[in-house]
Amino acid sequence: MTTKLHKEACRAAYNLVRDDCSAVICVTFKYDGSTTVPSKQGAEYQHFIQQCTDDVRLFAFMRFTTGDAMSKRSKFALIHQQAAGCQNWDREDPD
Repeated sequence: MTTKLHKEACRAAYNLVRDDCSAVICVTFKYDGSTTVPSKQGAEYQHFIQQCTDDVRLFAFMRFTTGDAMSKRSKFALIHQQAAGCQNWDREDPD
């Protein structure tokens, strides 16, 4: 299965998480047919956890703040969640 990426929408969501002035710390991405698109965003880690159900495959881009009051730094993670209820992608044989 060939997948596509809605570049402009995904880039805007990505930049929203990377912006230190933004309250958004998490954006999830899902499939709309064979195209990856932004889904939901949130200002709390719980917004991401609530989306991780037994029947969903999604990606999340998250911002975490580390350090003490004198040296706060933002760290980022791309998370892939594939629930047990989702079937594996068909993989093409490389030969």
